[in-house]
Amino acid sequence: MAGDSDAHVTISLNLAALLRSHVRGRGCRVYISDMKARIETTYKNKFYYPDVMVTCDKRDQKTINYKSFPCLIVEVISDSTEAFDRGDKFADYQTLDSLQEYVLINPKRQRVECFRRGDNGLWILEFYTAEKSVFQLKSIEFEGSLADLYEDVYFELQSEI
Repeated sequence: MAGDSDAHVTISLNLAALLRSHVRGRGCRVYISDMKARIETTYKNKFYYPDVMVTCDKRDQKTINYKSFPCLIVEVISDSTEAFDRGDKFADYQTLDSLQEYVLINPKRQRVECFRRGDNGLWILEFYTAEKSVFQLKSIEFEGSLADLYEDVYFELQSEI
């Protein structure tokens, strides 16, 4: 979203760079907030702009303005979008059969929430905090450090938001 905070933009960029390096040569693509995620519905398609999205599905190579088969969607939360990101938007994303993980990242403190679709179709939540120091994105077999994710994020400035 245009006009995001320094922390929001920095976290999104850090994650996209880490993931791009990780998936290079594996047939996956990493997209940032200018690429739409398409949700097909019976009546009208919905489009969202996730902060970071990864697709490894060849069908997504056929579309240039949106992607319909992401395996990973990441949102950096903000006060104005958090309820929607956790509620209706997540409900819409859950209709994507390809989606294996939905991740919410807190820009005010080191906290990553990863919702993973289990074998039974239920979503399981795993928290990653500073105490753990690493986080996993199993959909793309990635493990990264929270220090790298939050590099150049200055939490003391967050009070100005």
